[in-house]
Amino acid sequence: MKPALVEVTQRIRERSAAPRSAYLARVQAAAERPRGAERMGCANVAHAFAALPAGDKLRVVAERAPNIGVVTAYNDMLSAHQPYEGFPAVIRDEARRQGATAQVAGGVPAMCDGVTQGLPGMELSLFSRDTIAMGTAIALTHDVFDAALLLGVCDKIVPGLLIGALHFGHLPCVFVPAGPMSSGLSNTEKSKVREQFALGRVGRDELLAAESAAYHGPGTCTFYGTANSNQMLMEAMGLHVPGAAFVHPHDGRREALTREAVRTALAIRRGGERFTPIGRLVDERVIVNAMVALLATGGSTNHLIHWVAVARAAGILIDWTDFGDLSKATPLLARVYPNGSADVNQFQAAGGPGFVIRELLDAGLMHADVASVAADGLRAYGRAPADSGDDGVLRGAARPFSAEGGLKLLTGNLGRAVIKVSAVPADRHVVEAPARVFESQQALQAAFEAGELARDFVAVVRFQGPRANGMPELHKLTPPLAVLQGQGFKVALVTDGRMSGASGKVPAAIHASPEALDQGPLARVHDGDTVRLDAVAGTLDALVDAAEWAARTPAKITEAAADTNAHGLGRELFGGLRRNVLGAEQGACTWLNDPPP
Repeated sequence: MKPALVEVTQRIRERSAAPRSAYLARVQAAAERPRGAERMGCANVAHAFAALPAGDKLRVVAERAPNIGVVTAYNDMLSAHQPYEGFPAVIRDEARRQGATAQVAGGVPAMCDGVTQGLPGMELSLFSRDTIAMGTAIALTHDVFDAALLLGVCDKIVPGLLIGALHFGHLPCVFVPAGPMSSGLSNTEKSKVREQFALGRVGRDELLAAESAAYHGPGTCTFYGTANSNQMLMEAMGLHVPGAAFVHPHDGRREALTREAVRTALAIRRGGERFTPIGRLVDERVIVNAMVALLATGGSTNHLIHWVAVARAAGILIDWTDFGDLSKATPLLARVYPNGSADVNQFQAAGGPGFVIRELLDAGLMHADVASVAADGLRAYGRAPADSGDDGVLRGAARPFSAEGGLKLLTGNLGRAVIKVSAVPADRHVVEAPARVFESQQALQAAFEAGELARDFVAVVRFQGPRANGMPELHKLTPPLAVLQGQGFKVALVTDGRMSGASGKVPAAIHASPEALDQGPLARVHDGDTVRLDAVAGTLDALVDAAEWAARTPAKITEAAADTNAHGLGRELFGGLRRNVLGAEQGACTWLNDPPP
């Protein structure tokens, strides 16, 4: 294995020794209990299985047949989740064929970031992850299951399901995807229309037609954002049936893969062929494998928050330095929009996750000696043709698009931040320009529309962190900033907020920590300060005299902004989460009272 992989894994193991040991002890204690129907009181058992058909009730109670719990994120709002409507019937049918039973244990909420982008609902998006984790716990706490199937695809849903499942680490779990939508209007053409709209050259009718041609049917959006990064990581962690990620919802193979997920869950239950509880499966090596897969494909920056939280749920402590060091040793193997022009269907056709995983394993950049839900281990996830089907989309480790991964850590007097370099033109990796400070994305958009931004500048958009307003994605800023960059101006974004996994092109230092609300460095920036974002050196600084910088009084959020952030469209209900949330580098976790050092 590559030295960097060994070194980072070992320091994570050492750092995590105490919480991981305590976690595994809890997993073991829960796994050793009698089965639910045998351990519970008669009234509890009767309630649990009251609605089952007589044959299923006989199997699970009298015959002690295995019972699978299904947690589903089905709704009609997410194109990616609409196909889940029919999955429970397929799962129950396959369970019966295998002499088992299956129950939908519960449903979890699932927000479409595409619907809420740039709107108040986006301020609930990040917190929906932990809400989903809690919903998963509520479903599984019925505690009558021998294994679980988790149905989710999109941005916060998979991390939330995984965090929830890891709090039931004694259960074997299989994640069940639904697949991407077919290709429509290309992501590149869609972005061009957005930029034309920002310039006022096309109207709302033309924009809506383009958006509707891009997002046109059931399945996941076809760009390589957070949702599709989730699917890549589930394959790299061995939590899918191998090869399940990018098969279309209505392809005949989709039902076959879902049925195989049922059979897999039964095989890895206690008393099955190979007991593999998720809490043991997800160890520090598996977490590192997920990190490497993300970096090698130029995946979503959101996972530098989510996977810190996922790891923490398994008693494992990781940070952005770990990501940064792995990125230096991980080649970029994929060019999928926004890192290229291809969509995920073209990525799949070129070899998909199987090609990436095989190349990383063969290059010594992933741990092969790990557990997975598949009997053949991680190698089962690396089955792909010897050569890429399109080397403009996917390349082997010997001839990558870049020697380093797609994400990079930035540090300096503006704090710690991350940047997705794989989507940014090389001549934009360093931007030094005067700051223009904004305290909302709406203020930046208004300045653009007023013609105030036709110059070199670094947009500092602050008070967008987890505690301020839930850390919304600021993807709506991409079109105006891309327009200015296209006009030849050197522009960049620095923020304590997030960007969409679909964001690219414009250099953006995001997740800046500590956040401005906590008197983080962005609160000290003034209009006109020279800011240098250097993705080559990995630095992010306000070029201000050190004594003057230290003497500045941090700006405070206005009362009006704080009031707006706290009220309307359900934001009142999330006040407790805003107060308790940890910083972005600590995973923006809301459930921890003992933040890691």
